[in-house]
Amino acid sequence: MSRQRTRDTQPELLLRRELHRRGLRYRVDAPLPGMPRRRADILFSRAKVAVFVDGCFWHGCPEHRPSPTNNGDWWSVKLDRNIERDRDTDSHLQSLGWTVLRVWEHEDIEDAANGVESAVRPAPSDSASL
Repeated sequence: MSRQRTRDTQPELLLRRELHRRGLRYRVDAPLPGMPRRRADILFSRAKVAVFVDGCFWHGCPEHRPSPTNNGDWWSVKLDRNIERDRDTDSHLQSLGWTVLRVWEHEDIEDAANGVESAVRPAPSDSASL
């Protein structure tokens, strides 16, 4: 497990490139407020948006969640703890007023970037045109 990448995975790099292409600037692998040992893959501090690019295996994707056969009980506990930690992180950030976005590694990058951009750059209100 020590050889598993914790940052700069292919889906993360693709999403970061697309967000940068759209003119969005962000922090990478940044510590979370109030949780110094946990980190966001992409963080927009001013907009208070934290983006996590989750791998299907490690974070229990509902579509692709595996069930390892070797040492299955240990893996089941390990992966369930990962999911529990993700939910704890989400609730902590939301309690501080942050928007939390989780992107699965298999999601379309354009769709993911659209979601991130709409969270970071809210649509102008109709009252501004009056």
